[in-house]
Amino acid sequence: MIDGKLVRIRALRASDLDAHLRWRNDPEVVHWAAGGDPHYGPITRESLERFHDARLRQDPRVEASFTVEDLADGRPIGTADYRDIDPFAGEATVGIVIGERSHWGGGYGSEALRLLLKHLFGACRVRRVELDTWSGNERAMRAFRGAGFVEEGRRRSAVRVGDQWYDRVVYGLLYEEWAERRRGH
Repeated sequence: MIDGKLVRIRALRASDLDAHLRWRNDPEVVHWAAGGDPHYGPITRESLERFHDARLRQDPRVEASFTVEDLADGRPIGTADYRDIDPFAGEATVGIVIGERSHWGGGYGSEALRLLLKHLFGACRVRRVELDTWSGNERAMRAFRGAGFVEEGRRRSAVRVGDQWYDRVVYGLLYEEWAERRRGH
């Protein structure tokens, strides 16, 4: 477990399935998390059970999934993960989703991201972390920049949301940039 002031990120549990199923079937969560990508949701319980079971058996040297809990009441409010760890290049890709709409805009996702970065740059000793979102998700882009991420590129018109096309925006953060920010705070 990694505790912050608002949230804790902890290992995924089998008991988290119902919360994850609710989030993946909430059209607003799917919209902001994945631009409405039907691969993200809606999803059946059976499909999510298979996916969830595989996530419970992940090798943390390669990938890991966490539940984000509200420290005030211990309730699951979202997910955090890392994947695509390249030990030679020292890189990882991350993702954060706050599924409880009541916790949107309150800094919970930003803190979960900071805790995940602390784990990756500290315990996992990666050198570079990246993530992406779609260009219509201003809240996510603000959170990424607030954590020190730098926009590294765009894949133009790569995400369809309804009848509109948006850029996929790729962000990166280097260990040195992260360490400098921590010294400044």
